[in-house]
Amino acid sequence: MIFDVIIIGGGASGQFCAITAGQRGRSVLVLDSSNKIGKKILMSGGGRCNFTNLNIEPECFLSRNLHFCKSALSRYMQWDFIGLVEKHGIAYEERKHGQLFCKGSSKEILTMLVKECEQAGVVIKTHCEVKTITAPEHNADNHYILNTKLGKFRASSLVIASGGLSIPKMGASNFAYNVAKQFNIPLIPTRAGLVPFTFSDSFKDVSERLSGVSQEVVLSTGNKEFQESILFTHRGISGPAALQLSSYWNPGESIHINLLPNEDVGSLLIKAKQHSPKILLRNYLSQYLAKKLVIELQGLFWPNEHYKLMTDFSDKRLKEIAEKLSAWEIKPSGTEGYRTAEVTMGGVDTNYLSSQTMEVKNQSGLYFIGEAVDVTGHLGGYNFQWAWSSGYVAGLVV
Repeated sequence: MIFDVIIIGGGASGQFCAITAGQRGRSVLVLDSSNKIGKKILMSGGGRCNFTNLNIEPECFLSRNLHFCKSALSRYMQWDFIGLVEKHGIAYEERKHGQLFCKGSSKEILTMLVKECEQAGVVIKTHCEVKTITAPEHNADNHYILNTKLGKFRASSLVIASGGLSIPKMGASNFAYNVAKQFNIPLIPTRAGLVPFTFSDSFKDVSERLSGVSQEVVLSTGNKEFQESILFTHRGISGPAALQLSSYWNPGESIHINLLPNEDVGSLLIKAKQHSPKILLRNYLSQYLAKKLVIELQGLFWPNEHYKLMTDFSDKRLKEIAEKLSAWEIKPSGTEGYRTAEVTMGGVDTNYLSSQTMEVKNQSGLYFIGEAVDVTGHLGGYNFQWAWSSGYVAGLVV
């Protein structure tokens, strides 16, 4: 029951660390508390696994230390993982913004990782809850001792790859943070990231009526904006733009929706008045926006003028309406939280880890990788790439 390396967590980062270490001839044990490994891999990308992105840049990651991710991302790049996918004959496709998805199923990525683990001699045990961890300095043989449901295991290197708090039904837990506390490693406060917005004011009624309607917009808060689609839901706003912006939004802040981001809306409406004077404003806007959405906007922005033809609006009034269409201000009451969040922001403070190896600076042989660390990527394959890269650099040294 003695191994060179024990990795707690059989997700993306844990498996990749195990593969890398196993290929170096290290004896590796992966422990996972759930009934099977890689559950989040299987559900990702709508079952197609958005496994990386062609445009991996440090600017697409959030952290208290924005430089921390650079070393790992430069040493195991998106091209390296793409090469592995191609080696296994997995068909994939590029979607917008450089996102890469399996043409088939997420299962292909998990099967690839399991096969690589097997070839590297990695031992994987599921249904294995870790009860206690004893540090090397508290025993004679300089090993970490893990007391688990399946007995005791020892190793000189211990890697925590158990993820964060997002999607608890997939087995998410605060295990990594509890280990950090045990070893006096500070934590950056956690919160849900890449998560839909919720509302409790009058906009909630609007979003309920529009549930299922999707629209490409620019969504912004503070000095951050994303041009992507939003999806109205019974609870508020989801869709790529909302998920992206949620990682930058702070409670109490308003967000703005530019419904026609590729148009100068004021000029557009004044020209429409000249060329189509006998058309209703709502009918004109329905060429650009979903009809159900236009009806809601009419009730909000020109409720007492819904009968007016374009020619009956003054230029000044059309510009006022255009401003509202370009900067519709709404104020979320919150987000859907960890239940539906794709990632957990915050986590283990990177100031206490080596960016070269992911090892804890003041605790030899202890490593944190993946989502447990205070590094969070944008939507679109960035968080998987962080998992591969952080797992790889730890796997080179454990």
